[in-house]
Amino acid sequence: MPVNPTTVQGRRELSFESLQDVLADVERLVASPSTRTLGNWSLGELLNHLTMTMNNSIDGFQVKAPFFIRMIAPFFKKSALKKITPGIKLPKSAETNAFPPSSSLYESLQEFRKAVQRTMMETMEAAHPAFGRMTHDEWMQLHLRHSEMHLSFAVPE
Repeated sequence: MPVNPTTVQGRRELSFESLQDVLADVERLVASPSTRTLGNWSLGELLNHLTMTMNNSIDGFQVKAPFFIRMIAPFFKKSALKKITPGIKLPKSAETNAFPPSSSLYESLQEFRKAVQRTMMETMEAAHPAFGRMTHDEWMQLHLRHSEMHLSFAVPE
């Protein structure tokens, strides 16, 4: 039975100022003798999701949010660039694509490192599936908030 992410206790409080901060946190999580996740996704799946989002902010997304969501999402963009709260419910088919399985945590880490490097070397200006057009700086803020939210569910033990 899936965990309701809005009610999870014990999440970490994170505040990243750069993607290098995110990468350092991810490397600590992977190096930890034991990292557990409190939500529905493994650490590898979380890394694959963050990697895919970073790459798509450069290459473009193959999907769009439903029309109604695209109409209201711009009103929430400014707040999402400051903080993202858990609990967005995706359709089952979208969930499978958004959180690809991880065959190896170390492979997921390698791909995540490459995606972080790309965001530093390339321009992120692809349209967001819900928010539409975004600047490079907006994408950077969104990646930081997105990473804070998802990685708050990963707890080193």
